[in-house]
Amino acid sequence: MMFHGIFSLLLLLLAIAGIVAFIRLGLKPRSNNTDSRNLPASLEILERRYASGEIDREEYLQKKADLGA
Repeated sequence: MMFHGIFSLLLLLLAIAGIVAFIRLGLKPRSNNTDSRNLPASLEILERRYASGEIDREEYLQKKADLGA
């Protein structure tokens, strides 16, 4: 009977800890907005265009600066 009470208490504490963890993850500010996720892909495309000769060095540097890289 005593173990049943301890087990119930541990189960309750585990449930509370899970809820708190879930809330904390939900409230965490997201640093991965759409712009930051697209930046590496944009740079990749820009580098490919420069490597293939589609754009010249000046245009490459200007566009890279515009992307903030």
